[in-house]
Amino acid sequence: MKTNLSPVVAGFLLFFVFVSCIKDTDFDQVDNVDLTPTIDLDLIYFNLSASDFYDPATSTSVLTVSDTTELRFLNDIEVQRNLKRAEFYFKFTNSIEREFQADFQFLTPQNDTTYTAQTVVAQGTVSNPIITEFIENVEGADIVDLTQASKVIVSVTIPSSNANLEGALNLQSKVTYYVEL
Repeated sequence: MKTNLSPVVAGFLLFFVFVSCIKDTDFDQVDNVDLTPTIDLDLIYFNLSASDFYDPATSTSVLTVSDTTELRFLNDIEVQRNLKRAEFYFKFTNSIEREFQADFQFLTPQNDTTYTAQTVVAQGTVSNPIITEFIENVEGADIVDLTQASKVIVSVTIPSSNANLEGALNLQSKVTYYVEL
């Protein structure tokens, strides 16, 4: 003897699905949802050798070396409006027997400065490279200034240099943007 219970079971399951999905659902809560994504991006990196701080053709020291990086992410109007905080992380590895001053200058397309930061990079040696980490948090009123920047210039300055100087200065950095939608 065969009995066909599948239409009866399917009917009960369908009834419970409709009742459970709608009962006690507050659709007004959808207006109270805040999305807070974080966006991690690589920012600046370079590898400088000690010879970059000395010009053998003129036998003179080159005390400052600079590099410019575009900040395309900040060009978006929605990002500018919704950015709440930015955290910049810089990691220097120095095997040059000199301390460095590192300056970060954020500029508008018209080259007006909107934000600056600086740090000192500890002296290292070829046999014992020293790591210097620097974190810069930008929030509050400063975040508005930062969002106007379209590029950042990093400049590293050495107090003195000569032809016999050895080693390298490396920089790796990233930025984490905290957005609220």
